[in-house]
Amino acid sequence: MPVEVLQPDPDGLARAVELLRQGEVIGFPTDTVYGLAALAGDDSAIRRVYAVKGRSLSQPLVLMPPPGTDLVRWAYLNQRAAAYLERWWPGPLTVILPAAAGQKPPLVSAQPRTVGVRIPNHPVALALLVAVGEPLATTSANRSGLPPALNPLEAARLGGLAAVLDGGRVPGGQPSTLLDLTSQPARILREGPISAAELGLT
Repeated sequence: MPVEVLQPDPDGLARAVELLRQGEVIGFPTDTVYGLAALAGDDSAIRRVYAVKGRSLSQPLVLMPPPGTDLVRWAYLNQRAAAYLERWWPGPLTVILPAAAGQKPPLVSAQPRTVGVRIPNHPVALALLVAVGEPLATTSANRSGLPPALNPLEAARLGGLAAVLDGGRVPGGQPSTLLDLTSQPARILREGPISAAELGLT
């Protein structure tokens, strides 16, 4: 089936939400790269994300909650972590937090039990999160090991997607900074748009 290319207007967002609630995988723009998304509470849809990407189930996905979501179901958030989120969210920072009890792969890494979380600073991504009203399981839109999609056509070429929200070319072009807040001191696992100096880690 051809991939639907949706405009980020109310009708397009409503269609994206409808597809997500039907267990489909969609593509969407962020402030860094295009991403793949499924409902975080839908195990079958999450496995579709892995199939589209060609990703090992041993590699966890990133949770993207709507702004203002209480993360208690998914992760433990201490004062240090809350300070980072208040400063850098929405934005190109993915934080690794201790996973809440009861959470399990593929969103959670097995050893140690952690979960990656981010809220991107992109109007289409934020509109999608608000419209769907629940967290999404996400990863970059690309086959595992290949460069991520930077525009909707590159995302659509992946195959296996029901639709792509068209946000044009993304403004960033590189994956988010990945910050591990389960260690003391915090450490950067992946360099990205936010530097160690900006995070106060140098």
